[in-house]
Amino acid sequence: MLPAFTSLRHFSTTTMRRAEMRGQVWGPSNGRPVLCLHGWADNSGTFSTLIPLLPKDWRFVAIDFPGHGLSSHRPDGCLYTFPLYVADVRRVVEALQWKQFSIIGHSMGNALYPEMVDAVVLLDTYGFLPTQMTDMFKNMRKGIDDQIHYDNKTDERKERVYTYEKAKERLKAANPFLSDQSADILLERAVREVEGGFVFTRDFRINLVSHFNIFIHSFAFQLAKDGLFKMFTLPNGYGDRIQKSWTDQKATILNIEGDHHIHLNKPESVASIITDFLQSHSPDETENESNKNQSSKL
Repeated sequence: MLPAFTSLRHFSTTTMRRAEMRGQVWGPSNGRPVLCLHGWADNSGTFSTLIPLLPKDWRFVAIDFPGHGLSSHRPDGCLYTFPLYVADVRRVVEALQWKQFSIIGHSMGNALYPEMVDAVVLLDTYGFLPTQMTDMFKNMRKGIDDQIHYDNKTDERKERVYTYEKAKERLKAANPFLSDQSADILLERAVREVEGGFVFTRDFRINLVSHFNIFIHSFAFQLAKDGLFKMFTLPNGYGDRIQKSWTDQKATILNIEGDHHIHLNKPESVASIITDFLQSHSPDETENESNKNQSSKL
């Protein structure tokens, strides 16, 4: 387990309390840096079965986003918006002192600093849940109103205590494709033991409507047959537009038999594909290819 990134702060103002981000690390400190970003309501445990199947000489850091896993929650009054998640990633990279790295993202993982990223693998994603333009302001208003309502109920909020089995049932109800083993892995960081049972560690506010829905393109996508495209109803024509935008970005798109958590449930189905792609886009390979192209022009 990776200790808290103690050098990270979400805000430096004295009115905001300090926030810790936690995660897990695999591989030697001098290995190729790969940052692993989990999906909404998950935690870094989502990569626990996949990473052991990837190259042992690479350095993998999987984080728990704020409000998820063992990381602390955002301060009261602070919203969970996707731009802030991007800022969280930037702070982690700054703390790790990585100048260039690769990304493996699940569901909502993405990159906003392309000059720092040499390759991206996105597992069953289409960016963020798309919103019709006509609904955008209505959703923003609902998100703000829900946040204010939640803040006003601070004194009335109580953590619900579950037995371990009931907590597992709740997790699997929200993620019906999870195997029992996968559910146990996620629960290692998704619950903490208290008197009388277990409580979920994630911040309830992550369930509130996000104020901003953005979509950021990248390089490699793996789509599960029974994944997000089957779980959510998209606006008419949106799926085709996504596929076209990925093609325009020269992304490698693979359709794989499996569900939204195939990387956790059946990591052997995707491990070799991820390894081959990242190896073909390693900094050394890119530099060698660039040198070849320059030589051919001389």
